[in-house]
Amino acid sequence: MQHALDRLDRRILALLQQDASLSAAEIAERVGLSQSPCWRRIQRLREAGFIRAQVALLDRRKLGLNAQIFAQVRLSAHGRAHLDEFTAAIREIPQVLECYVMMGETDFFLRIVAADIEAYERFFFDTLSKLPGVQEIKSTIALSEIKHTTALPLEER
Repeated sequence: MQHALDRLDRRILALLQQDASLSAAEIAERVGLSQSPCWRRIQRLREAGFIRAQVALLDRRKLGLNAQIFAQVRLSAHGRAHLDEFTAAIREIPQVLECYVMMGETDFFLRIVAADIEAYERFFFDTLSKLPGVQEIKSTIALSEIKHTTALPLEER
């Protein structure tokens, strides 16, 4: 059964999305609760699966990953027999940050990072194009980033 979020739960989640390093005491103060009930709410949200993980978000450019590429991958009709093998391989490739199964002409949509275009070209020929069942890859390079967030909208419905 899905747990219903109240206004305080949403405020707590919003604060954690902005800064997961906040202590329960800091969150409690900002949402108007005492520390123990706030800590219990956070634990309940974790146990219910609303909080999947707490991670550090890194700056890809500072790490030298200056190119961001979106690739549309189509498998051959025969390649669809290798669907599980393809998805397992994609999960193991660190340059692929996101992968979605699509409906339509494209089978998969990938977000990939690389040091530069030359590094992506090597990745394309040495790794991506050699994955099981791949028939066609259309790559689009992002010139700049207008918006990137991991924060989900939490307004009440």
